[in-house]
Amino acid sequence: MDNKQRYAAGMKVRRAVLGPTWVDKATAARTTFNEEWQAHITQFVWGDIWTRPGLDRQKRSCMTLALMIALGRWEEFNLHVEAAFNNGLTEDDLKEVIMHAACYCGVPAGNHAFAQASETLQRLGRAPKPLPATKKVKVKAKAKPKARA
Repeated sequence: MDNKQRYAAGMKVRRAVLGPTWVDKATAARTTFNEEWQAHITQFVWGDIWTRPGLDRQKRSCMTLALMIALGRWEEFNLHVEAAFNNGLTEDDLKEVIMHAACYCGVPAGNHAFAQASETLQRLGRAPKPLPATKKVKVKAKAKPKARA
């Protein structure tokens, strides 16, 4: 596959995954400074890696989300939350990716990922439903140790 074919294949996948609105925005924002970078992303990230047969798009989405959590790249994470639905992931899949990534990336990363994903889900009209009110559970206080004389 030559670069023109790779670019065309990459643009097709990029539009399918990220959506035409995002890709059109990124394409329109090209300049003489970043045009080669945009072509590189389209040709090699989308046209070479995302088109490989070894992993389906759902697995690639899971990996990308986990990597963005690990790197703390929240703008890209939110973009790929939306893209994950284009690849067939569900809210439950997203929750599992965040929980799994948090085990390896740390609780603060998991907390932030849930907050970011919740905002993105809200924006997409897929807001998580609040839990029903529950009775408060009384937790028995631990007995204080007796002072030594």
